[in-house]
Amino acid sequence: MSGAERIGAAFAAARAEGRAALMPYMMGGFPDDDTSAAVAGAYADAGADLVELGVPFSDPLADGPVIHAAATEALAAGATLNSVLDIGAAIADRVPVVTMAYANMVLARGVAEFAARAAEAGLAGVIVPDLPPEEAVDARGAFNERGLALVPLVAPTTPPERRRAICRDAQGFVYLVSDTRTTGERDELPPELADLIAATQQDSSVPVAVGFGIGTAEQAAAVGAVADGVIVGSRLVRAVAEAGERTGAQVAVADFIAGARTAMSRPRVG
Repeated sequence: MSGAERIGAAFAAARAEGRAALMPYMMGGFPDDDTSAAVAGAYADAGADLVELGVPFSDPLADGPVIHAAATEALAAGATLNSVLDIGAAIADRVPVVTMAYANMVLARGVAEFAARAAEAGLAGVIVPDLPPEEAVDARGAFNERGLALVPLVAPTTPPERRRAICRDAQGFVYLVSDTRTTGERDELPPELADLIAATQQDSSVPVAVGFGIGTAEQAAAVGAVADGVIVGSRLVRAVAEAGERTGAQVAVADFIAGARTAMSRPRVG
């Protein structure tokens, strides 16, 4: 199966269970490779439908303070692209893994070489948040040659016509950013989010997964009631940071994922 097919199958399996797909994010190599690998395994064991694997970068554009701090610590601990992809490879036969890497890392390595290494690790797709669609044609071709889906992003500020064009070329799923701020937990999600989800779903032939700001099981359930997928990042990265050691990190993330899945599986009332 291609990466896009594996991603599609994961969303379809969740849909068959009457819920949205749950995609936890993790910062590769944070706080160190061994703990990061243990967290990845805990994600898969706890019931993640897909996993978003972040590659640490020194100058991220979309990441808030929690994820930025995790990237800085991972780099200080010696994380590299290869070591992060190895972490993804360890769970790639159990759950589709989609890596998130900034364009600098992809282009510096060379798109073809990056695609080859990601495919070798068994990944299903790649998210490059700062690669404009107009500049993504060559990258999409290189990734597709290796069976990888290039997952696009849509934001609340994306004009409808541009959103339709992005969705038309989407592979795997569309990553819908919930608001215009950087990543991070929110007390409340934007009231217009449901309408934005519906509009994006109408434009897209692939699932729509929502990320940024989802930090509780209840928020995951609320978003999952209308979206095809739910992405949780900063909340889980914070859990790893606060745990302080490997076993505690495994337990903390597994507890959150299990709780979110339970909440997302409850029948809607009203």
